[in-house]
Amino acid sequence: MSKKWLYWFEELNSGHYELVGKKCANLGEMTGLGMRIPPGFAVSVDGYERFMAETGAGELIRQFVRENSDELKSVKKQMEASRVIRKIVESQEMPPDMTEELYRYYDELKQRAAADEIAVAVRSSGAVSMPGQMETYLNVRGREAVVRKVIEVWGSAFTTRAIAFRIEKGMAMEKAPIGVAVLKMVEAKSAGVVLTVLPTIGDTSKIVVEGNWGLGESVVSGDINPDQFIVDKQSGCVECTVNRKTKMIVYKDSGTATADVPEDLQSRRCVDEEELKEIVRIATEVESYFQCPQDMEWVLDHSGSCPHNLYWVQARPAKFSKPMEKESEYLAELMTRMFKC
Repeated sequence: MSKKWLYWFEELNSGHYELVGKKCANLGEMTGLGMRIPPGFAVSVDGYERFMAETGAGELIRQFVRENSDELKSVKKQMEASRVIRKIVESQEMPPDMTEELYRYYDELKQRAAADEIAVAVRSSGAVSMPGQMETYLNVRGREAVVRKVIEVWGSAFTTRAIAFRIEKGMAMEKAPIGVAVLKMVEAKSAGVVLTVLPTIGDTSKIVVEGNWGLGESVVSGDINPDQFIVDKQSGCVECTVNRKTKMIVYKDSGTATADVPEDLQSRRCVDEEELKEIVRIATEVESYFQCPQDMEWVLDHSGSCPHNLYWVQARPAKFSKPMEKESEYLAELMTRMFKC
């Protein structure tokens, strides 16, 4: 019997980073905490390795590296290698038994979502940090498309930067310890991020919530100037900045597109007071559970009301600047920056 390589989120927790990658493991942990997570499943690192072995893609990559090893130190050759290796991976068909198993999980996901058809997000989930952003595919519809996008996520692990990193670290080129998350898309009214720390100065007494209308990719990518709410953890006081939001990311028949925000929404805050309080409440509880500041992604469904329409699609330790403990430390760093200019 083949080794298990697909897992429902409720089967996972934060101890499964190496099995399914950090994003999937964290989604499993969040599910176990009782948070509202879109239903979904994880494709494990073992699934990637099985695909590479059974299709022969791994051997084709090793052969390419053997034939070009002396030339791969140049950036130009690394760019060419990225194109070649991604084509090797993405031109393969999923082995029939793996395809059928993915179909079964996708069909059961539809049953869990109580829908005849659903759109899903297919997201990379790295087990270790590697440079070069891997792909995310949104609004994927139909089981054949899901299989294809899983393969394309695997192929996206071979960016030029990731290839250079493998060469520098002496890693096998065909190795890519990544899982894939497949989760139901939320019909987003608005979406964004919340950090339980003010990241620029490392102020852990504050929570920052940013959001926009539509899907959260416009906020995560930094393409727009989102609404921002800075909340004091102790007093609950809110510093509110509502920006004019002219663009948002929305569904199209397949995938997503940038659209104009309706004029009556452009200067309206994308979360109301009740929704903001619920986002802050849950983020604070998650920070307390993990015992470190969190960087989380939230989505508000256009149907239903708070708190039942609030979903979470990411939670991870936040990156932030170390706060200066003393004024003398601040002055010393300031002088250092001046002399470096």
